[in-house]
Amino acid sequence: MAADVKYRDAVREVARDHYGYVTTSQAAEAGVPAVELPKLTARGGLEHVAYGLYRVSDIPRAPYDQFAEALLRAGEGAYLHGESVLALFGLADVNPRRIKVAVRRRTRPTLPPFMELTQVKGEAHTTLYEGLAAQPVADAILECRGRIETERLLEAAKQARSEGLLTTSEWRQVQNGLPS
Repeated sequence: MAADVKYRDAVREVARDHYGYVTTSQAAEAGVPAVELPKLTARGGLEHVAYGLYRVSDIPRAPYDQFAEALLRAGEGAYLHGESVLALFGLADVNPRRIKVAVRRRTRPTLPPFMELTQVKGEAHTTLYEGLAAQPVADAILECRGRIETERLLEAAKQARSEGLLTTSEWRQVQNGLPS
């Protein structure tokens, strides 16, 4: 029983840093064997979300939970891109039906309806926003050309600049990349 409490505490500690989610590999790094996660799930307090992904049910939900889940489902190296980055910050008045996640390698996870994977070639510049891997805001704005009206993208860029999400050079890059 003491090991169960220790494992549960270790899983909870990892999950606190990841919006309530923990993967089997994260748990193993914290000293919890993968075989223990289904046992903890059966005893309650931990729910199985997808293959290798669990959620600690008593950690309160947060606005970025679904983004975190999408990234963890996609696997290592995944990052938010396009409209999903704009939605993360409430830019351009976007509310995509699906969270767009870019991956660098071929993956075949079972995807829930709220998620869309895009495979990208080569290296892409990424950053962390709220602890979530994402395409930089400037790149996301430019990627949305043709899918979102230019006027809305310009407004998104202005808002992002005022909120400190764009540097001066990124601001110029976006202005040059969007037709006036």
